[in-house]
Order: sequence, then C-alpha cells, then structure tokens
Amino acid sequence: MSLAHGPSVFPDGGTRPYYRPRRLRRTPALRRFTAETRIGPANLVQPLFLREGLSEPREIPSMPGVFQHTRDSLRKAAVEAVDKGVGALMLFGIPEHKDPRGSGALDPEGVLQVALRDVSAEVGDATVVIGDINLDEYTDHGHTGVLDANGDVDNDASIELYARVAVVQAEAGAQVVAPSGMMDGQVRRIREALDAAGHQSVAILGYSAKYASHFYGPFRDAVESTLRGDRKTYQQHPGNIRESLREVELDVAEGADMVMVKPALAYLDIVRLIADQVQVPVAAYQVSGEYAMVEAAAAKGWIDRDQIVRESLAAIHRAGATQVITYWAAEFADSLDR
Repeated sequence: MSLAHGPSVFPDGGTRPYYRPRRLRRTPALRRFTAETRIGPANLVQPLFLREGLSEPREIPSMPGVFQHTRDSLRKAAVEAVDKGVGALMLFGIPEHKDPRGSGALDPEGVLQVALRDVSAEVGDATVVIGDINLDEYTDHGHTGVLDANGDVDNDASIELYARVAVVQAEAGAQVVAPSGMMDGQVRRIREALDAAGHQSVAILGYSAKYASHFYGPFRDAVESTLRGDRKTYQQHPGNIRESLREVELDVAEGADMVMVKPALAYLDIVRLIADQVQVPVAAYQVSGEYAMVEAAAAKGWIDRDQIVRESLAAIHRAGATQVITYWAAEFADSLDR
C-alpha cells in the first residue's frame, strides 16, 4: 500500500468513499487550518509613485485606483500601507523634465530621492523602503540607459550611472535598491559602489528575470514613458527558460540579496524553477497589465474582483514567490487569510 496515495481499493470492498478529503474543506475554520499556502501582509510590496509638480493626487487612467502622488498624499499612502502590515514599499519617481542621460535620477534633490526621504521619515523602520534603479522615467528617449552613437543602449556606460544612482538612493534612505534595467553586470557594479560608499547594509533586489512583456503598458502611462522603439535587446525573450536561470545565477553570483521575476502570472513556471534553484528570497511583480485586466473585467461585472485578486496573489505565492509586488497590497493586506 502506498502511503502517499492510500489503498487502491476500499478496505471493506464497498463502493462508498472511504477517504473523504472534503472533511477538511467543510468549514471556513477547517479550510484556514489546513491551508498549504498562506500569503499575508508581510509578503506584499506596495508600489507608490511620486509625481513632481502635482498639487493633488492624479489617478492613472489605465490603472483605476492607482495614483501619481503629491508629497503629502505619498506619505499618507505609505502610512496606510504600513498600518495594514504591508512588508515593503517600492518607490518610483516621475520628474517634470527629462534628458538624454536621465540626470534627474542622479540628483540628490530629484523626485525619487525626495520620495525616499519623505517615506523613510514618515514610517522609519516599520517597513522596508525600496528604491527603483532605472533611467526610463528620466530619459527623453524612454530607454533604461544611455544611448551610444548608433542609438543602442550602452551597457557599460549605463551600469556606471546605475552605480551612482544606487549610492544617491542609499543616502536618501533606501534600505533596498532594485535595478530594473537588465544590463549585464549591473548587480556587481552597484554592489561595488554601495560598499565603497559605506552602504554595505543596503540590499539589492535584482530584476533578474524581467521579460520583454506586453503586460507593462499601463505602467508606462503611470511613469509617463516616452519610449521610442522597444526593449527587446535587454529584456528577455518571453519564450526562454534557460536564459532566466542563467540571469538569476549571474545576479546571485554578483551579490544580489534577492531576485525577481517580472511579470508574475504569465511566468509562474519561471517563478517555480527559480525558487527551486536559488537560496535567496524570490519576488514576483504582479504588473500593471495584470492589474488593469482584472479591474476592467470587474468593472464590466464579469468577475468577482476581490476573489480574483486573492486567488491570483495566492497563486504567485504558491509558485514560490516569497514576496509579491502588487498594486493591491495595501487594499487586501488585512483580508488575505479569509
């Protein structure tokens, strides 16, 4: 008799069920008690956007319920998330002015550094404050790095800028920096720069398996992207698996303290493979397109919005993500175990 599957016939030779798994699904309390996967507030990361020059929060049309914040509303949103137990806040800045080199990302008084200081002062060590390292919000061409004479993204010149941005963010209060540019060698160069500047305690969350996905569209509205062309020369091909494993392996070897898969739901197989391979926390980003599709279908009355959100978050966690970055973090943080 297999202990894993039980006897192949009923012990009494009868036809009535002998083993009844439904016993453990009979009541809400039993279902909670026997749940194999439990995602809670501490597993969630809330993305927040600070937009320079706003006098009041501005809702993002393609992401209903998500806002570009003022400094005051950003602090309020941060406190709300922390009060609900959200594990981390990931901050993005949207400047009024862009240029070819994304110089706003390096400015100690730039919009993201202001956000980092404000949120760190407001919530202190009650949560984890993460700064996104990318240049696409700051460049007038919308790419995540600087361009060479041929109009291609210059890998090595870009990672030098990332290293400087990491130090500026650490000095502004980031406890974790998250390089999302998918440049070769970015984690190592950032680690070197942070350590040299005395920020050995600042962790790196690598966007290690970031795919060239069409699920990012609404996010580009959120950060007012001016992208010309596409990012297929540095983000990964959606059909590739081994490439992701290699990218993760490299990031961990270079010093990443955590790694990430982005997007989440369409790449749960990648989340599982990576979670089985590495000995560091694995995050997954439930991106803007995933959010927008659920909100749009719910607005039509086609789905039960709240149940779909909980189910999707549980699926990402079940696949192996120890942290889930989601625009629903603060809203659903206190109801996920129900």
